[in-house]
Formats: sequence, C-alpha cells, structure tokens
Amino acid sequence: MATTKINHPDLLELDSSTGATAFPKGTTAERPVSPVAGYIRFNTTDNVMETYDGTEWLTLDTLIPPPYSVDYLVIAGGAGGGGYNNAGGGGAGGLRTSFGSTSGGGSSSESSLSLTSSILYTITVGSGGAGGADNPGTGTSGTQGNNSSIAGTGLTAITSIGGGYGGRYDASGGAGGSGGGGGYQNKAGASGTLNQGYSGGSGQSVAPGYIAGGGGGAVEAGNTDGQGYGGDGLAILITGSSIIYAGGGSGGSNSSSIAGGDGGGGNGGYVDTVVPGSGTANTGGGGGGASGGAAYDTGGNGGSGVVILRMPTANYTGTTTGSPTVTTDGSDTILKYTSSGTY
Repeated sequence: MATTKINHPDLLELDSSTGATAFPKGTTAERPVSPVAGYIRFNTTDNVMETYDGTEWLTLDTLIPPPYSVDYLVIAGGAGGGGYNNAGGGGAGGLRTSFGSTSGGGSSSESSLSLTSSILYTITVGSGGAGGADNPGTGTSGTQGNNSSIAGTGLTAITSIGGGYGGRYDASGGAGGSGGGGGYQNKAGASGTLNQGYSGGSGQSVAPGYIAGGGGGAVEAGNTDGQGYGGDGLAILITGSSIIYAGGGSGGSNSSSIAGGDGGGGNGGYVDTVVPGSGTANTGGGGGGASGGAAYDTGGNGGSGVVILRMPTANYTGTTTGSPTVTTDGSDTILKYTSSGTY
C-alpha cells in the first residue's frame, strides 16, 4: 500500500483502497513497556486487534460485536393426565420469562439475556407427556413433560422443567414445572418448581363428586377455582398480543367434565360421556385426567412447549435453524420456536 506524507510531519495518508497495512503484532507479554494512548497492535495471544486508551489495553469493538439485550419466554412441555378412573390432571410445563413484570410460580420476571451475534445458541422445545393408559382394571399415571431451554457459550442456560404427571385413581401426582393432580382416592397433588409453576390439587373421594385433583398452572395451583380444576396460566405480551400459556389439566370426575385451566389446559374426562382433553400445542398446557368407561379411559396428552425471543430489529442476525416464525412488533423482531433449532 502506498503512503504519502501530507503537511504535518506526523500524519500519514493511506491512499490505496485495495491494499493493506501491517500493524505491529506480538503476544500479550510483548506489549510495549511504556505505551501511550492511541497505540494499536495485533495481539497474537488472543488473536484480536487492541488499542491502549492511556490506562489499559482494550479490544477493538469493530472486531468483536458488542452484546445486545434479548427478552425470552421459555415454556416446557405439559404433562399427561392420568388414565382409567377419575385420575389427576397433568401439570403445565414450567414457565420462565424476562418480558413483563411476572414470571411463572408468582415470581417477578427474570433478567433479559445478553447475546453476541458471533455465538450460536441452541433452542430446545420440549414435547408434551403422554396421557396414562387404561391398562384394564388399574390404569397408569400420565407421563411428565419434557424440558425446554436456551443454551450457548458464555450463557447460563435458561431451563424450564416439564410438567408433573397426573396420578391414576389411587396415586399421587408427579412433581414438575407445575405439579400434577392426585387421583380421586384422596391422593395428593405434587409440587411445582420454584419460580416456574404451582402445585397440583388433591383428589376427593366423597360423594357426589369422586373428583381427581387438577394439575397446577403458571399462576394458580390445581383446584384453586374449584375441586378438580386445573390451575390457570399466565398472560404474556412478548409476541405483541396477549396470549395465556401454561394452564393445568383438570381432573377426571364422576359428576361432570371440568374445563381445563386457562392457557391450554385439557378438560377433565366425565365417565362414559366426555373424553379427557389434551393440552394445547405450544402452550405447555397439561392434559386432562380420565374418568373411566370404554373409550374414555386414556388420559389427555400434555401440550408441547415453546421458546420465544424478542430483540431489537437492528441486532437481529437473521441466522436460524428450526424454522421459527419471525414477526415484528414496533422496532423489535420476535422469533417463535415451536420446535428445536438454533439462533
């Protein structure tokens, strides 16, 4: 590259647009002993350009993009409701979010993430758990939902726990993001995960109900709205619209079908009359518990989870896998992952 002195003896003009210039280089240990502000060199230890600001050596921002703030919603898969006879509703998948003022389990919203465009982040979306089977004469409890997460180098992973299963008629519910409901023979609901969801409700064997416990939701325990009801989920505006996520599945009953918790929870079964409902896909809703009778003995499946990222459009890299739905809201871009992928 050609150089030309101009006017001032200490100034150089680099007058070629196609050439290059070689800066001093060396290891960290080989830095100048008495540097002055404005020194620039290539550090061969860290493989970065660096400059001295008069106090310390700093990496040049043009080589390492600065981090930027990203809000998130991570919901795990909901659990399956119990099978056979007045079985417990499945718990909702655990819910963690940095958007708004409230997260799951009654906690305050979490801190937003600090992401860097040069790092690949892995998005895992948990599937819902299967409903319990009839298994003639006994039945089985449901299956726990699967975890959802965001992970990557330099990031403390954000993991939401799968919902706890609904217990069969003579079994307690399972612990999870939100806990599963217990079977109607006075079996206990299980606990939720701290800052993710609430516990499931207990079953009731007294007449006239014979009602199993509802699964817990993101903002309510099972049975909060009445015996057997699944707990309600949380309304979140991260996509630009208010959507309720992570409702618990309701328990099976001998008296009527009980609506699932708001936010995708499945309805409870009603003996010989109503099939238990499955949790809604990509809400983390729990499946409803079975109530018994021929075609009504299999518990509802849990709904799959979801991971949503919201960031300034100016920082969006556009590099993804897993086919997230990409939308905008004002100056922000929103990525909605309904299956696993990367960003």
